[in-house]
Amino acid sequence: MTTTPKPELTPTVEELEAQERRLVLGRFTHDDAWALGSLLVELARERQAPVAIDIHRAGQQLFHAALPGSTPDNDAWIARKRRVVERYGSASYLVGARFRAKGTTFEESSRLDPDTYAAHGGSFPITVEGVGVVGAVTVSGLPQLQDHRLVVEALEHFLSRA
Repeated sequence: MTTTPKPELTPTVEELEAQERRLVLGRFTHDDAWALGSLLVELARERQAPVAIDIHRAGQQLFHAALPGSTPDNDAWIARKRRVVERYGSASYLVGARFRAKGTTFEESSRLDPDTYAAHGGSFPITVEGVGVVGAVTVSGLPQLQDHRLVVEALEHFLSRA
C-alpha cells in the first residue's frame, strides 16, 4: 500500500509572527554571522539543497555562499527578498502572507518595484534583543516555504547553541 505524502501546511500570519518573537538574539557579531552562515551551509549540504546563502548586517555583507546547483538568479532573489526585510522589518515570507491575508498580493498592492523587492520566503530579520532588526539572513534556491523553513531551522539551532 502506498501513501500519498501530506501537503506542507502553510503557516498562518500569527505563526510567522510568533517565529519572529521567538528568534531574537542576544547579540550579532561578525563571528556570529560566520557561525550562522556555516550552519546554514551544513544543513543545506545534508539535504543537497542547491541554494545560495547570504547574511547582511547594517548594509554590509558578512557571509555569502553559493552551493552546487545554485545560480546567479539566486543572488538576485536574495537581494530582492533582503530588501523586503530591510524595508518592513519582518520576514519576507511574513510580509507576503500579510498581503495574502488581506486578499491581495505584495506585487499588486505594495506599490514597490517587483524587480527590486520580492515578498517571497527565505529572508528573515536578524533581531537583537534591546536593539531591534540589525540585518537579514537569506536563502534562495528552494520553493519559498522551504527557503523560509531552512532559515528558521538554522536560527533555532543557532539560538540553542548560545
